[in-house]
Amino acid sequence: MIVYILYSELKSKYYVGQTQDFEKRLIRHNLGYVKSTKSGLPWKVVTIIEVKNRSEALILEKKIKKRGAKRYLEDNQFGV
Repeated sequence: MIVYILYSELKSKYYVGQTQDFEKRLIRHNLGYVKSTKSGLPWKVVTIIEVKNRSEALILEKKIKKRGAKRYLEDNQFGV
């Protein structure tokens, strides 16, 4: 499972999600198939984090969203 953070320069916003097939999911985001991201095209990959299973992915996704993606990245030295 992958937890990922995307960034839209158009909207100056981050998007956090989780998936098993990251390549396919990113394509769906950038083709406008995902309702919550279609207004921010194109989305660029900021980071991907591999976890063991879906429950870990959901926990990490929630943690990042609660903290805020930008602050999470800064706190964890992903370099924003």
